[in-house]
Amino acid sequence: MLEAFGVAKADEGIYRLLLRHSSLTRDELAARAGVDAAELDPALARLEEIGLVNPLPGLPVRFAAARPDAAVEMLATRWQERVTSARATARALLAELPVDARHRPEDQVEILFGRDSVAARFDRLQRAAWHEVLVLDRPPYAQEPAEPNQAELEMLARGVRVRGLYAPEALEVPGAFETFAQTIAAGEEARVHVGIPLKLAIADGTTAILPFSSDEREMVDSAFVIHAGNLLDALVRLFELLWASAIPIPGQNLPVEKDLDRQLITLMAAGLKDDAAARQLGISVRTLNRRVSELMQRLGARTRFQAGLQAARDLDQAP
Repeated sequence: MLEAFGVAKADEGIYRLLLRHSSLTRDELAARAGVDAAELDPALARLEEIGLVNPLPGLPVRFAAARPDAAVEMLATRWQERVTSARATARALLAELPVDARHRPEDQVEILFGRDSVAARFDRLQRAAWHEVLVLDRPPYAQEPAEPNQAELEMLARGVRVRGLYAPEALEVPGAFETFAQTIAAGEEARVHVGIPLKLAIADGTTAILPFSSDEREMVDSAFVIHAGNLLDALVRLFELLWASAIPIPGQNLPVEKDLDRQLITLMAAGLKDDAAARQLGISVRTLNRRVSELMQRLGARTRFQAGLQAARDLDQAP
């Protein structure tokens, strides 16, 4: 599990042994690991250097494992620092290239073909992100998403900011609000907008991936990969313009009655049809129409869209 941070499998085995015991001497640890004490010394030195193992005061010296949560967090921080340093080194080395070779157009855009190639690059884009990932999403999907994207949950867990903009049709997918509730609870900032023009993902403002054709389904057959340059800057600007006028998708951290109203408000602003909205909320069309009328009357709105915008702003400002 710790090999991703450069910890050798044998060294991780020593660390796990110490986790299962409060502390062990060098000889006790060697006996349990099935190695000579002299062979154990280099592994202990490496584990001490990265903070996974600590020697305890007293004689004979005993060794104890660092808490996994704190230890892994420290490893992740160090790894992130190395990645940041590597990127800075790459930028510095780029400066040594001749000026006319630094920004060749053919280096700004890649075209990927094949499901495996696209899926691998998209997964790498998510896992390489350290600061922020921006997503535009809309149907059709190759298959209806039944649960949150695991790679996204891992990004959120390590502190990456994720902002997702969804077309109204994405809210019509069965179980959509349940899935959104999970990712929002994990930290995603999700909004809906009627004008999502394409599917798109941008990592750290440096790399984007988007379908090669508007007919592609879920970026699985072929895709563009866009690197830093004017085109990528324009895509980021497009996202920000849409984001500023989008409606937040509600989570499930409000009282039931208010939460239902908030979901209804989101669907109203998104322009979903009555039957689709009622199906998502688990209520009848008649009940939906009654609640919509009550909300419009309370807000003094003439149209559902106007009511949705006004009520969404009011609820966002509410404690």
